[in-house]
Amino acid sequence: MKKDGIKLVANNKKAFHDYFILDKYEAGLSLVGTEVKSLRAGKCSIKEAYVHIENGEAFIVGMNISPYEQGNIFNRDPLRTRKLLLHKSEINKLIGDTSEKGFTIMPLQVYFKDGKAKLEIGLAKGKKNYDKREDIAKKDMRRELEREFKVKNL
Repeated sequence: MKKDGIKLVANNKKAFHDYFILDKYEAGLSLVGTEVKSLRAGKCSIKEAYVHIENGEAFIVGMNISPYEQGNIFNRDPLRTRKLLLHKSEINKLIGDTSEKGFTIMPLQVYFKDGKAKLEIGLAKGKKNYDKREDIAKKDMRRELEREFKVKNL
């Protein structure tokens, strides 16, 4: 997917299934050279990752960027904690929102925008099992309608 100078690297579908995404933010990633090369090769996973705010700074924990093959001694730990680059006002808003029970900050997408690595994070509230079942039922109905529409137009 390449549009408007954006190249998608990783997508977190599990976050949309398990959480209601209420608000989205774009954050820069503080990376070293071999991590950027590995990201450009598409070797990234954010399924088990989450965002942690500590001392007025945001960090992503559990994001896996596989080691770069030609990086040898310059490679870092693939699961190391990485700093997110956000404005102070955005961090303060996130601190206020996550202080309420049931709210968390989830990574949604990793992509390159104008040559810079970006992470889309979302303020999320956990779904209950019945919410998930409703979403699955809606998806199935939409799929059935599209299938019927496709059959009628042939």
